[in-house]
Amino acid sequence: MTSPGPTSRKWGKITIGDEIISPGERKRFHIPLGRLPTDAPVELPVVVVHGEHPGPCVWVSAALHGDEINGVEIVRSMLERVAARGFAGTLIAVPVVNVYGFLNESRYTPDRRDLNRCFPGSSKGSLASRLANLFMKEIVHHCTHGIDLHTGSDHRANLPQIRGNMQDDTTLAMARAFGAPVLMHSKNRDGTIRKAATKLGKQVLLFEGGEPQRFDEDVIEIGREGILRTLEYLQMREYDGPAATPSLEAVKSTWVRAKRAGIFRLFRNMGELIKKGDYLGSIEDILGNRSVHVRAPCDGVIIGLVANPLTYQGDAIVHIAKLDPDA
Repeated sequence: MTSPGPTSRKWGKITIGDEIISPGERKRFHIPLGRLPTDAPVELPVVVVHGEHPGPCVWVSAALHGDEINGVEIVRSMLERVAARGFAGTLIAVPVVNVYGFLNESRYTPDRRDLNRCFPGSSKGSLASRLANLFMKEIVHHCTHGIDLHTGSDHRANLPQIRGNMQDDTTLAMARAFGAPVLMHSKNRDGTIRKAATKLGKQVLLFEGGEPQRFDEDVIEIGREGILRTLEYLQMREYDGPAATPSLEAVKSTWVRAKRAGIFRLFRNMGELIKKGDYLGSIEDILGNRSVHVRAPCDGVIIGLVANPLTYQGDAIVHIAKLDPDA
């Protein structure tokens, strides 16, 4: 495992928003975002653990999509285990980034934009663009590394997995230290926080696990312990929890799409290893007259599943990570 290397930041007080945090201090506060039409203020919740000793600065963010709440609980429970005393470096935790979507139980901001397609944003742009710009300015610019927490979307669930630029040695080492069941090389997409931060030289992990608007205790535990193991890898604190099981490593993935509309009946489980041609399930019509078998197009592991059996032709229904780099 490669060393993360020392931080180049001068150690001392750190200023985020209007708050000044001294070494050895833990502080929770809110950064103003704007106002609702009712004139009620909207604020970004932040917890900063500014260690006694020099070290990296890591942000952990959740709920960029407002309905992805597993990450909110991951951040909360992770913070219970982190103290400023003896800590090296700085942890900036933002349990809810898309506050508007979180309040509305919606993936999107009120202007119907996907916040994770609006980075790095603009101070003069749309509501989502302004929020992205503020997050970059007040959070990301301070940091050396980041961990962004997500779930599946649109009635889909994800196996706990880490995605990132695994061609970068430090990112790969962080991903292995995290210890999710699967880690996968993933290209940066335009407008994402990961691409915007990577352009600034930050190493970023994206964690996926579970489904929207649901707590999954297994996913929450994997996410929390993974963050704590990553902080140990970055030499910020000691980790006293269970050792990670080595991740299955993948470089590609593919979605199996429905060949016809109907009711999808799944006969496989999340995380199951499958072979090309394996029977995954069937799409049946509601009158019981016709059935289409769904088979695996490749060897791999199931990392995503549709939760809603109601299926249209072309719908993505099973997500498979290809473990063979030549697949």
